[in-house]
Amino acid sequence: MKCTSKKRMILAWILFSAVFSLAGCSGTSFDMPYSVDSQVSSFNVLAGGQSAQTAASFAEDLCVVTEDITDDASVDMSQAQAAVLFDVNNKEVLYAKNAHERLYPASLTKVMTALVALQNGSLDQVLTASSAVNITESGAQLCGVESGDTMTLDQALHILLMYSANDVAMMIAENIGGSVERFVEMMNEEALRLGATNTQFANPHGLSDDSHYTTAYDLYLIFNEAVKYESFNEIIHMTSYQTVYYDQEGEAKEISFETSNLFLRGTYQTPANVTVIGGKTGTTNAAGHCLILLSRDVNGAPYISVILRAQARDVLYAQMADLLDEINK
Repeated sequence: MKCTSKKRMILAWILFSAVFSLAGCSGTSFDMPYSVDSQVSSFNVLAGGQSAQTAASFAEDLCVVTEDITDDASVDMSQAQAAVLFDVNNKEVLYAKNAHERLYPASLTKVMTALVALQNGSLDQVLTASSAVNITESGAQLCGVESGDTMTLDQALHILLMYSANDVAMMIAENIGGSVERFVEMMNEEALRLGATNTQFANPHGLSDDSHYTTAYDLYLIFNEAVKYESFNEIIHMTSYQTVYYDQEGEAKEISFETSNLFLRGTYQTPANVTVIGGKTGTTNAAGHCLILLSRDVNGAPYISVILRAQARDVLYAQMADLLDEINK
């Protein structure tokens, strides 16, 4: 259809009105524009509040860290590189140290692996292992799946999150993504969607790679999304698991194990009035000792905590207990 001058004027006025309406005239500005190259993961958008003329901010339902909050001397994080504690319901930052520093996540990576699998697969979906499960890195946690073995996604997620099996991470990635490479792309796409702009994944398991990194804050964003799935919450709360899967000849293979979360196993104690619901552990030489948790206070309110690069396992759990004690203050 040919536009007349009058029609062009009307269209121009409609466009101007729409842009003006969206922008508002309150003078509110963004402290930091959205950028995938930002050195801060989620930005302080409309931090001064929002008027009726402005759109809702990206982080209105999230905790936002703009600086370290380490005032309480009773929390000693001197032997950890980064740590955060968030009051999920009140969107309050209770503690933050180096929240936006890029670090190796080790097996905390598997939270994103599980999230992408839950978003794109079904729990009863049957997965088949290929040679991709043949991980030879020394010290890598493996459950021993072999090419041709089959199990459901539900079984695989239990083994992934509780036992932290790197071979099962590869099995999930290849079956859900079509290839491991495509699944990793899906992980990075989901990270950007969540605002985790200081994150880049190179694999689905977390074994060290120079191009594989995240931050304590980005892990909060990812974990906060994952706990929206009932099956994820059920798995991370379990203390032990036993199941049977099958090899390519149909022969049964049994596996049983306890959770790697030593709070749930009772090896380490949490502060009074704080209950650890579950989480994910991670350890490599490069990443140190890492832990992310969902906990609840005496009233059932949820909190998310992360510690990255603690120097030893005992240190990790002692520091996490100190961090969780902030919930009671």
